[in-house]
Amino acid sequence: MYTQLPTPPLRRIEKSSVLDTIGNTPLIHLKRLSSITGREVYAKMEMANPGGSIKDRTSLAIVEEGIRKGHFTKDTTLIESSSGNMAVGLAQVCCYYNIPLIIVVDPKANPHTLKILNAYGAKINNVQKPIANGGYLGARLARIQELLLEIPNSVWTNQYQNESNPKAHHRTMREIYQELPEVDYVFAATSTCGTLMGCANYIQAHGLNTKMIAVDAVGSVLFGHKPQERHIPGHGAGLPSHFLRREAIESACHISDMECVEGCHKLLDTEGILAGGSSGAVLSAFLKLQQQLPENSKSVLILCDRGERYLDTLYNQNWVQSHLK
Repeated sequence: MYTQLPTPPLRRIEKSSVLDTIGNTPLIHLKRLSSITGREVYAKMEMANPGGSIKDRTSLAIVEEGIRKGHFTKDTTLIESSSGNMAVGLAQVCCYYNIPLIIVVDPKANPHTLKILNAYGAKINNVQKPIANGGYLGARLARIQELLLEIPNSVWTNQYQNESNPKAHHRTMREIYQELPEVDYVFAATSTCGTLMGCANYIQAHGLNTKMIAVDAVGSVLFGHKPQERHIPGHGAGLPSHFLRREAIESACHISDMECVEGCHKLLDTEGILAGGSSGAVLSAFLKLQQQLPENSKSVLILCDRGERYLDTLYNQNWVQSHLK
């Protein structure tokens, strides 16, 4: 005979769509890395967002603000340039709201990401060559301007200058602070600098003692360095950031592509976290700077995305040897 189970108490279902699951990502204590380094370190697991990255937050903020203002409708075609995560985030949100989307990519786009975009119904537009003093990013932005002229009722979401980008990360920092009020340092990777500056703006607005550490790529121009070839998508930039205010951050740490790979493997080997390239960069930056941090300090690493989309690149020894060595 089966034992009759007690009726569980009724609980109200609070999530009305997949978009309601964006944010409130876990903050976990990286105990093994804390033990190894002698510094308390935590991870903000942005890979737990439904689209797999922190760009879910940015995408949701930009699209819903556009809908609220009446700028975006089902008759609007949204256009964006993206190396991966923003594309997936936008594709997810636009799929839910039934808004057409075109993503402009370059040859470095991850094939797995392109398959995801196709599944969501986003259209993909390719540029093939970088431009002088702008690289592939500059080429993608130039293509957007062409598409805006060609396609009626089209709008550029413009993650590079849309103020909804950094505003989305006021919440990211608020979530960190609510769980760890005594956080001393937050390490964030750069690209548009929306995450970095959104967190920094929240810190300044609320008078927190937390310091932001920018994790930039070797070969990125964001901090005045000369451009170099880069292979890790979504880390660093080929053009200056509209959002970056250097006085709002404590320091910048530049990480090479190989150090991104090493950081990814370190996260996997020590904490069992399969993360993307910029997350590996953030860990490598923390390890580089650990001896400069006070012994009793607490640091949070923002891990932007998960690693499945990088299995054929960062986690593939043949790819690493052919591209980075």
